[in-house]
Amino acid sequence: MKFQLKASVVIVALSLIAPAVMADTIKIAYIDPLSGPFAPVGQNILNSYKYIAEKANAEGWAGANKFEVVGFDNKGSPQESLSVLKSAIDSGFRYITQGNGSGVGLALLDAVNKHNERNPGKEIVYLNHAAVDPDMTNSKCSFWHFRFDSNSDMKMEALTTYIAKDTTIKKVYIIGQNYSFGQSVTRAAKEYLARKRPDIQIVGDDLHPIGQVKDFSPYIAKIKASGADTVITGNWGADLALLIKSAKDADLKANFFTYYGGTTGVPTAMGASGADRVRMVSYWVPNNETFSGKEIVEGYKAKYKDDYYSMATYSVLAAMGKAVKQAKSVEPLKVALALEGMSFKSLNGEDVMRKLDHQVQQPLYISTWTKVNDKDVKYDQEDTGYGWKVNQKIEAFVATQPSSCQMKRPG
Repeated sequence: MKFQLKASVVIVALSLIAPAVMADTIKIAYIDPLSGPFAPVGQNILNSYKYIAEKANAEGWAGANKFEVVGFDNKGSPQESLSVLKSAIDSGFRYITQGNGSGVGLALLDAVNKHNERNPGKEIVYLNHAAVDPDMTNSKCSFWHFRFDSNSDMKMEALTTYIAKDTTIKKVYIIGQNYSFGQSVTRAAKEYLARKRPDIQIVGDDLHPIGQVKDFSPYIAKIKASGADTVITGNWGADLALLIKSAKDADLKANFFTYYGGTTGVPTAMGASGADRVRMVSYWVPNNETFSGKEIVEGYKAKYKDDYYSMATYSVLAAMGKAVKQAKSVEPLKVALALEGMSFKSLNGEDVMRKLDHQVQQPLYISTWTKVNDKDVKYDQEDTGYGWKVNQKIEAFVATQPSSCQMKRPG
């Protein structure tokens, strides 16, 4: 009787601790610049991932499983990224995330596909938080790649829909970084404006080396000489901050339409001079219609003395958590199958990961850099006293784009 009682106690004890034993750590390798000119943006997003992972773990987004996001410095280089990817795989990572630079994104996408073909049963999944070249979910789409940012064509569709309504815009100058993303912004701007506002004149079009220009004054002089009333740019990080600074120094009066006006360093470069003249297309802003995410904005600021702006970090982990629960597994193939077609709650509403091409479908915002007023602009950036005021929320169906993706799925 004594032996049977002890055995029963052991069995009950083991059943109680079994869930903890079965729990896994979902390790995600963050591959982005943590040194060089784009390091401030890379570090901000890494910290954002870590902050959201803490929240996800505390709230059980993936059940008993925990997220761990580890930074790998790719120095902004496609070649370095491939080396870093190999290190991550050798260290046991089955999930990677990247976003700063579509050139890097395309290199990683190809490498992930090749690895998975050669290593059945040991596949890895690429969770894309910001590399927005449209090709990545069109001609180069992959079952193993999921994009949680709207691609550049979707953003340009939203941006030009807004621009088309402003009859004061007559002359547009386009400037961007000379790589796949910058080139896609230029192409889409010309194509969509011609369709929606054929009367608008494109008075200039420049592509410059990414991360290499220290003084944009020659480019600003050309913009000024062109008579442009509006500038469209896909620049991000230091390249946008320096462009805005040169425009301020030269007292350029043109309005700016940007993709990444809220990224690290740009708000400080704009300051008061950008007020009511710099606009941004984005998937979320802290001063949204319901201030959704305000507790994250405030908590992140308190912890890191920095601004939370990369909402895709939330979307990635929210979708991953739901997929892990649905798949009842942390295995990449099962999780990827669960992610396809999934609807999940993010800070901008209910988003959908389109099965056709693994491109998230979500609303977009057009916002203007404006002085904080404690009403519709409660949150500033970089302690400037200025933040983003929503002009228009554009629903997902307006910005959605067709896809040429012919995806090959496992099996």
